[in-house]
Amino acid sequence: MEDDRAAVTEEPRPASRLPADLKPRLIAGIVLAVLAGGAAWAGSSLFALLVLAIALLMSWEWARVVRGGAIDATLVVHAVSVVMAVALGANGLAALGLSAVLAGTFIVIALELGEHALLSAAGVLYTGLPSVALLWFRGGEPWGLWAILFLFAVVWSTDTVAYASGRLIGGPKLMPMVSPNKTWAGFIGGVAAAALAGSLFHLPTGSSPYILGLIGLGLGVVSQAGDLAESALKRAFGVKDASALIPGHGGFMDRADGIVAAAVVAALLALFLDPEAPAQALLVHPR
Repeated sequence: MEDDRAAVTEEPRPASRLPADLKPRLIAGIVLAVLAGGAAWAGSSLFALLVLAIALLMSWEWARVVRGGAIDATLVVHAVSVVMAVALGANGLAALGLSAVLAGTFIVIALELGEHALLSAAGVLYTGLPSVALLWFRGGEPWGLWAILFLFAVVWSTDTVAYASGRLIGGPKLMPMVSPNKTWAGFIGGVAAAALAGSLFHLPTGSSPYILGLIGLGLGVVSQAGDLAESALKRAFGVKDASALIPGHGGFMDRADGIVAAAVVAALLALFLDPEAPAQALLVHPR
């Protein structure tokens, strides 16, 4: 993810100048990658606990951005729906988990009935849908772990290369009204990295590297679109970061925006291809 924390109050910095927060950003990124990858490797239960913890933190961050951080009935409903969705998803009941997310969404709309009712309800979808999607993939043995690693590799490659190429190359801005520091060079570099990362999964899966690369490319575009959408939300509310929980990254929403979008779109693709074996549908394709 290219750095957009200067979007609200600061002028864009020259592309050749490395950001002052580069070191804590790298450290935090490595720690998060080890935790996420390690939890996925350890099994579905530990991975579900990590997904739940991050989803609850993101629920609070959404409330902070949209409603100023109030701990109110809306946040309670939001959190409860996420807990129920993760609990059901972790036990192989993804459809019921999705139902819990949708129920929480409609309850929040009924509770709010105000200026930000729809955005408050959208937060339930934003945290609940990717949680269910990730657990649905992880439970799809024998390819569940590889599906999660595939998503992580594609999104993290997109984020890292987009950030680096945007800083080093600079050039025309991608969407300056939304995120002044994002460039077309970063976008193209990030998408190319996603395609390469996806294609490399032909090694453990024996699948077509071209199809996996194409899926990776598509998810790279989706990941960056999710990044821009989260930037637009923060900009609309005059917020620089979703929170300050992660040094150099802001909050979990700031870090997970690409995963949120990519996981949901990947789940829709798997649902279309083979809802009975989502991980296999995402990864296993004839050469």
